[in-house]
Amino acid sequence: MLAPSLLLRALGKAPPSTEVSAPLLPRSQAEMAAPCALTLPSPLSVSSSSPRRSRRSGVVAMASVGQKVYAPGVAVSEGNGGLPKIDIKSPHGSEAEIYLFGACVTSWKVPNGKDLLFVRPDAVFNGQKPISGGIPHCFPQFGPGPMQQHGFARNMNWSITDSEVIEGDPAVTLELKDDSYSRSMWDFSFQALYKVALHSTSLSTTLKITNTDDKPFSFNSALHSYIRASISGVSVKGLKGCKTLNKDPDPTNPLEGKEEREEVTFPGFVDCVYLGAPSELTLDNGLGDKIVISNANWSDAVLWNPHLQMEACYKDFVCVENAKV
Repeated sequence: MLAPSLLLRALGKAPPSTEVSAPLLPRSQAEMAAPCALTLPSPLSVSSSSPRRSRRSGVVAMASVGQKVYAPGVAVSEGNGGLPKIDIKSPHGSEAEIYLFGACVTSWKVPNGKDLLFVRPDAVFNGQKPISGGIPHCFPQFGPGPMQQHGFARNMNWSITDSEVIEGDPAVTLELKDDSYSRSMWDFSFQALYKVALHSTSLSTTLKITNTDDKPFSFNSALHSYIRASISGVSVKGLKGCKTLNKDPDPTNPLEGKEEREEVTFPGFVDCVYLGAPSELTLDNGLGDKIVISNANWSDAVLWNPHLQMEACYKDFVCVENAKV
């Protein structure tokens, strides 16, 4: 099993982590797990190791949203558009929300009340269209391809399989399995487990994909993280020397190149894949936050800002994605 992990910490805040591997052999002979963490320590230390082992306490298991008993700090409520969402609250004052539709983390607030994630003003909460913002899933396809853009995981209802308290911090695990909708695009049997844990200064996630089919499959994956920002002041450090696939101007025919800059900025439209990305990046979100993004086993990174293609909101966010593309 490969267990890619991603840890985002802000010298005052931090983002997520992820794990991915492919192909997966039949019948659980291989698994993929991807942890991700958003952190806001002060001061902030950086770690690129796999997720820490935790002592579990106050564990509450659950099989469906209808079950009313959850671990302390975990609750289910009605969100935008009447869609069910999970609210998790740390005893230290941090909060997060996750919609079951798409297993999309749409908010992560640190103890001072500041939300480090961004949801676009054109986001639709109708259970038909993927939620535009937060941390959407790209699985089992990244970008365009034989199935719908970014695959189907962000456009399906996930279920809650577990809630627990780990060393005082709440966590929930969501599950997605194949059905007729997914098989109409990708004819494989699989299980996806997505664990989200809230800590005093971090939000961590782990995505685990298991092949439950009798044949192997391959896939791409990414966490399409939208981070609140002031785009004119945004910079990303750590990508110098990486091979690039620049989708501007032609996304269907990316230009190969090499990143020569110490700091990548966003003066205009940016849509670029960085192959062989390092285990650590530093994001200045232009709002006074330095976010250290650490990961293991995600081999690539993606930077995206739509500029004038989304004139109403492009100045307010940046996407720094850990990916396997």
